[in-house]
Amino acid sequence: MWGGRFDAKPSDLMQEINQSITFDKKLYSQDIQGSKAHAKMLAKVGVITKSESEKIISGLKKVEKEIENDDFNFKIELEDIHMNIESRLREIIGDVAGKLHTARSRNDQVATDFRLFVRDDIDDALKLISALQKNLIEKAEENFGVILPGFTHLQVAQPVLFSHHLLAYFEMFKRDTSRLLDLRTRMNECPLGACALAGTSFPIDRNFTAKELGFSKPTANSMDSVSDRDFAIEYLFCLSLIATHLSRFAEEIVIWMSKGFEFIKLSDAFTSGSSIMPQKKNPDAAELVRGKTGRIFGSLISLLTTIKGLTLTYSKDMQEDKEPVFDASKNTKLCLRAISGMIKDMKVNEDKMMQMAQSGYSTATDLADWLVKNLKMPFRDAHHVTGMIVKIAENKGLDLHELKLSEIQKVEKKITAKIFDVLAVENSVASRTSIGGTSQVRVKEEIAKAKKYLY
Repeated sequence: MWGGRFDAKPSDLMQEINQSITFDKKLYSQDIQGSKAHAKMLAKVGVITKSESEKIISGLKKVEKEIENDDFNFKIELEDIHMNIESRLREIIGDVAGKLHTARSRNDQVATDFRLFVRDDIDDALKLISALQKNLIEKAEENFGVILPGFTHLQVAQPVLFSHHLLAYFEMFKRDTSRLLDLRTRMNECPLGACALAGTSFPIDRNFTAKELGFSKPTANSMDSVSDRDFAIEYLFCLSLIATHLSRFAEEIVIWMSKGFEFIKLSDAFTSGSSIMPQKKNPDAAELVRGKTGRIFGSLISLLTTIKGLTLTYSKDMQEDKEPVFDASKNTKLCLRAISGMIKDMKVNEDKMMQMAQSGYSTATDLADWLVKNLKMPFRDAHHVTGMIVKIAENKGLDLHELKLSEIQKVEKKITAKIFDVLAVENSVASRTSIGGTSQVRVKEEIAKAKKYLY
C-alpha cells in the first residue's frame, strides 16, 4: 500500500488501531461522488484524457453498485474507505485507476467526504424537525382551548393554553432549524484540491470541482482545508441542543403521565411494562430520549477534546472525528422520530389539566392586576394585598375563587364582587393578549404563523 518506503507490512495490532474502514465505509457514497468530480476535473484541465476519466467514472459506478448490493469485500488491511474503493477500482479498470489520485491526498479527500456527509445529514435532520413541528401544530389545533397549569419551579404558576405550551417547543425547534441552516451555509466550501496540506503544482480547477459537488466555493487556505473540523464540532453542538429540547419535552411527558398529574396517555406503541408489576405502563420511549441526550453531549465533548491540542495540519487523531458524529446523528434522529411519534400518539386529559390549573392559586397575578387596574393601587402594594388574600385561602384550604367576598374585603375593603371575574382560569387565559401571550386570540395567530412557516 505504501509503495517503496516500507519493507514489511504492519503488525496485526497496528492494522487494528490504524484502520477506519469498520466505520468510515459509511462515507462510500460521498467518497465516490468526490472521486467522480475529481476525475471530471482532471480531464477538463488535461491532466488525464477524457476517455480515462470516463473509464474511471464508469468503474466507480460499478464499485458503488457493489457496495449498495452488499457485494463488496471491505479489507481491513486497506485501512479506509478511500483505499478500499481505489483498490477495487484498479481490479475493475486496471492501472488507469492509479491516475485518479493525481493532485489530491487522502487528507483533502476525507475532509471533502466528511463535509458532504454532514451536509446531507443536516438535510435529513431538517426534514425530521419539520415533521415534528407539524405534529406539534396538529396537536395544538386538535386541543385548542384546553387549559393546563403553567409552571415555574415546577410549582403551579399561571393557567395557559395547552396549545401555547406546545408552541413553545415549536419555537425551540425553529431556532434549531435556523442554526442548522446557518451551519450548512458556513460549511459549504470544498476542500478538494488542497491535497496533503500545501496545494498542488498540477493545473487543477478547484472552482469546477466545488461547483460539481454543490459547494458554494473552494476553501481559501490549503492548510486550514485539511485540518478544519469546525463544521463537525458545530454540527455536534446543533445536535446537542436539539437533543436538549427533545429531552425537555421527554421530561414533561414522563411527568404528565405520572399518577400525580395524569395529563396525558400514551398508547402501547410508546410504553412498556414491568417484569414484576403487572399494573405498570412506563413511558420508556420518553425516558430513553432523555437518557440518550447525555450520550449526544459526550460526542461533542469527545471531538472538542480530540481537536484541541492538534497543531496544523493533519494528524491521525483526526480519524476519531467520524464516530462521534455518526453516533450523535443516529441517536438524535432516532429521538426526533420518537418524540414526534409520541406527540402524535398522546391523548390529552382535559379534565385533569383544568383541575390542576384551578389549584395552586394560579390566578393570584390576575387578582393583583385587577387591584392595579381598578383601584389604581401600585403593583407592589397589590402584590402584598394579594399575598395576604392567598394566605387566608391557604389557611382555609380553599382556592381563591372559593373565598367569600367578605373574607377578601377583610384585607381590602374596596374590592368588589367583580374580582371573581378574574379569578376564573378561563378569564385569566383570555386576558393575556400581549404579543406572545397565551390568550386564544394570540395563540390562534401564532398557529397561523407556524403553519405559514412550515407550508
